[in-house]
Amino acid sequence: MESMQIEVARRLLQINTIKIQPSSPFTWASGWKAPIYCDNRKILSYPEIRTFICSQFVKIIKEKYPEADVIAGVATGAIAHGVLVAEKLGLPFIYVRSKPKGHGLENLVEGDLKPGQKVVIIEDLVSTGTSSLKAAEAVDNFGGDVLGMVAIFTYNFPLAKENFKTAGIELTALSRYQNLIDLALKDGEITESEVKNLNSWREDPANWGK
Repeated sequence: MESMQIEVARRLLQINTIKIQPSSPFTWASGWKAPIYCDNRKILSYPEIRTFICSQFVKIIKEKYPEADVIAGVATGAIAHGVLVAEKLGLPFIYVRSKPKGHGLENLVEGDLKPGQKVVIIEDLVSTGTSSLKAAEAVDNFGGDVLGMVAIFTYNFPLAKENFKTAGIELTALSRYQNLIDLALKDGEITESEVKNLNSWREDPANWGK
């Protein structure tokens, strides 16, 4: 598992999906200052890496959730990846909105999901886990049985671990923050002192840089 996570991290860095800037932090939508920014949408523009990510998702789902009936993607970043995985597995696909659309049926879950169907949710990125778990809750409220969630990348925040534990949902990520930092250090993209700063951010992202 770890060798796969390292390989995924290598490929994400290769196409600049992830940018590390400890000295020039980004500002997230939450208002948090962060020394790192992840844009997994770029993966879709690189067929070889896109296919590799899909194959890793498929492998994990076959091993951990062979009884899956439906694949769900979290809008918008995981919709395309979810479709690719569902196609490969020959399973139905649905997607989950972040909020109900303001017209029509005002669904949170789009697609046909029958009560009791077993669902694996695909995410592109997990930070605190709040939005990801809202998607899982929406599937549950819609009558689905959430088996687990798989994501391309997780920052592995302590808060996220606690949130998933409380929700009783297993998260499996293709790559983790620590894989990325270790690889970036090994390749000379960051220094030892920057690693300390990056690790302190991961432990307390809400107060980092204040």
